[in-house]
Amino acid sequence: MRNIAEFTLIGRVGTIKQVGKTVRVSICANYPFKDDKGQWKDDAHWNEVTIFTKAIQSYVNEHLSKGDLVHVRGRLRQNSFERDGQRVYTVDLIALELGRLAQASQRAAA
Repeated sequence: MRNIAEFTLIGRVGTIKQVGKTVRVSICANYPFKDDKGQWKDDAHWNEVTIFTKAIQSYVNEHLSKGDLVHVRGRLRQNSFERDGQRVYTVDLIALELGRLAQASQRAAA
């Protein structure tokens, strides 16, 4: 039996940046909730996804732009490092699959 730690994310692209040999894409997912007055609000959560795979990096650089709606699947990786004498823990989202669901220009229709 295989042990897994994975994620699925559907959201809008924020920034796309090259960091060393990786591409990092920030993706905003909205979680609707009712406030104290019964009005629906969106609670936005930003997630940064790291892409190591050259094929997915090429797809992102050629086909994605800010505001596009995407679906990402991948694995979780926990890391730690020392900063100023303190141990810092991180959780990385490593993309294994990524696809565009709608372009930013189609936002009203999505």
